[in-house]
Amino acid sequence: MITLTPTALNAVRRFVETSADPVAGLRISVAGGGCAGLQYGLKLEAEKDADDLSLDFDGLTVLVDPYSAPLLEGTTVDFVDSLSGSGFKFENPHANKSCACGQSFAA
Repeated sequence: MITLTPTALNAVRRFVETSADPVAGLRISVAGGGCAGLQYGLKLEAEKDADDLSLDFDGLTVLVDPYSAPLLEGTTVDFVDSLSGSGFKFENPHANKSCACGQSFAA
């Protein structure tokens, strides 16, 4: 379904370790927005929803809602740290178009 690179996994673990709130998992989602129509979302969740797909990555739980699951199928999530900035990068085989800023996509 989804692949997290070791770099992304380490970055998420750092966020979980520094969170003041309890964390049930990392939610990866897709929602309407951006100039290309769809945007990725990442959020540390305190609770799992009943209809969430739950994925285990070496002890780290990733939560995906039923709407986002087919749009994220085959996606690789990486974490990039460079001079121009740092953040999560998505390689999605379903993205057939993205905006110039790279923050949204169409499927």
